[in-house]
Amino acid sequence: MNRLAAPLNSILLPKGFAFSAVAAGVKASGRPDLALIEACRGTTAAAVFTQNRVVAAPLQVDRASLAASRGRVRAVLVNSGNANCATGPAGLRACRQICRETSRLLGVNPEEVFPSSTGIIGVPLPAEKIVTKLPELIAARQATEQALHNFVQAIMTTDLRPKLASAQFRSGKDVVMLTGVAKGSGMIHPQLATMLVYLCTDAAAGTAELRRLLRQTCDQTFNCILVDGDTSTNDTVLLLASGQSAVPLHRSGVRKQFASALLQVCQSLAEQIVADGEGVQHVIRLSVEQARNRPEALQVARAIARSPLVKTAWAGADPNWGRILAAVGSCGVPIVPEQVEIAIGKQLVFRGGKVHPFDQAGAHQDLAQPSCDICVKLRRGRSGVRFLTSDLTAEYIRINAEYST
Repeated sequence: MNRLAAPLNSILLPKGFAFSAVAAGVKASGRPDLALIEACRGTTAAAVFTQNRVVAAPLQVDRASLAASRGRVRAVLVNSGNANCATGPAGLRACRQICRETSRLLGVNPEEVFPSSTGIIGVPLPAEKIVTKLPELIAARQATEQALHNFVQAIMTTDLRPKLASAQFRSGKDVVMLTGVAKGSGMIHPQLATMLVYLCTDAAAGTAELRRLLRQTCDQTFNCILVDGDTSTNDTVLLLASGQSAVPLHRSGVRKQFASALLQVCQSLAEQIVADGEGVQHVIRLSVEQARNRPEALQVARAIARSPLVKTAWAGADPNWGRILAAVGSCGVPIVPEQVEIAIGKQLVFRGGKVHPFDQAGAHQDLAQPSCDICVKLRRGRSGVRFLTSDLTAEYIRINAEYST
């Protein structure tokens, strides 16, 4: 039985992991801003990172450490309130100092500590504040639902809601559990986004196998969402496998079951991120169909999803199909306008190069709902993509106009 987007009392706890969180004074608010996942000995890992050419210090450390440890991770350390990006050599030194001290306290190798940061860019990371709180953070670690929930609360920045999802499946008499947590509500345009995702499973798997599965899953989930069209400098999706269930992915049928569970958990987290987007009032389930290939469908979907004119129309529940058509026509795909079809909700609104008679009040009502389906058919082939996006509201502007002050 799979459990997705579950409340606190139904979140699963894969074996081999403990969690904690404290307030280290990185956030001016004084709220918890330092979080830890401790993983048992032998835990394997795979990660994907932002495609932004500007990369935060922790991601540089992570890439080097994963290579040095051959995909072994014993601790994940996350601070919120400071991105540790564009901080020069001092930012790298601060990150490495924190990893060294964490490794000393836990008795693991520094390369097995995986740091993450999220928050404002260009502000020096207060490493001493974090180092001072590490003993308290480590002493507080527990393998409980409340500890996991505390972890999620501590990594939030502009998020309004914590994001968790779980799934499990059976292999013979054994049960494999998978739980994912995420933060992210702005700078969402993966390849990836201001988005941190940590996935913990007690399946047994090699790093190469985890990497293949993670990349496939991200392509179908986190790389098919968009809130504001901006790609962050700190995006990270990390998959950890403790092996404590003693169920290997190479056992008959397990890999397929695990891939399905991973896809469901990541899809749930992706949906939660878009629904909690900064200022979001309407989630749009956008389908682009009948493209020549998947990259072409993605190109069209992203052009529609990041258009300010389209997104503001959605904010007002305005069924202005002309803005969608204009975005399709300017995205670089050689479409033939007379072949394009656009539907809002269940109504066809554009066909044959002109408006298709439709009930505008009904389309307005569909767009006014918390979520709405929009479908664009290109009639160029058989490929398509499902893409999650949102409107763009005055509240988004308010949040980001005041972010650094």
